[in-house]
Amino acid sequence: MEISGKKALVFGGTSGIGLAAAKQLAALGAEVIAISRSPEKAGQVPDGITLAKCDVRDREAMDALFKQHAPFEILISAATGGDRALGPFMEMDMDGYQASFDKLWGYANVVRYGANHVTDDGSIVLVSGSPARKCKPGQIALSSVGGAVEAMVRALAPELAPKRINVVSPGAIDTGMVKLEGEERVALYKKMTENHLIPRVGSSDEVAQGIIFMVQNDFVTGSTIDVDGGLLLS
Repeated sequence: MEISGKKALVFGGTSGIGLAAAKQLAALGAEVIAISRSPEKAGQVPDGITLAKCDVRDREAMDALFKQHAPFEILISAATGGDRALGPFMEMDMDGYQASFDKLWGYANVVRYGANHVTDDGSIVLVSGSPARKCKPGQIALSSVGGAVEAMVRALAPELAPKRINVVSPGAIDTGMVKLEGEERVALYKKMTENHLIPRVGSSDEVAQGIIFMVQNDFVTGSTIDVDGGLLLS
C-alpha cells in the first residue's frame, strides 16, 4: 500500500504506541484521525493528525465515528480498553481479570463496526503482546487477552478478505503505562530485559514501524509480527 494520500483511523492514537504509529503515518502522507478517551494526552501533534474522542467500549459512539470518517483505507487499534490485572491467577480478583478483557472487546468493536468502512484494498492492524505466547509469572490476564486477540485475527482474516487484518506483538516497551521515573524506571527495564537476545527495552517508534510494515505489505494477512527484542527466544 502506498500510504500517501490515504486516510487512517488510529484508536489509542494519542499516547504510546498508537501515537507513534499516528505520527509515522502522517509523516508518510496519510490523513490521520487519532482517537482515544483522552485526546488531550497527545499534546501538540504534527500536521496531518486530527484528534477525536471516543471510548472503544461505546458501540454507538464508535459506529457514529466510523460513519463520519468513512471510507478509509487504514484502521489501527492500540487501545488498551481499560485497566489490566496482574499477579497470580489463584490470588487474582476475578472482576479485575474480567475487566482485562475490555481490550479484547474494544478490538472486537473496532473491527465489527469499522471493517465495513475499510476499502477492499485496506488494512486493519491490532496490537497484542508477547505474553500471548510467552507468559511470565503474574501475566495470566495479559496472556489470556493477547492470545484471544491473536486467535480472533487469524479467524477473521478469511472472513474479511480481500481486506487484510494483522497483529503486531510488542515485548517490553518504554511507554507511559510504567509510572516509575528516573533510576527506578531504568532499573526495572534492565531487570525485565537482561535475558533478552537484545538486552534493552524497546521504543514505541520501533513497534510503530512493525505496524507500518503490516499496513504497507499487501501480501500479509492473518499474521502476527513480533517486535520484542528476541523475548520469545530468550
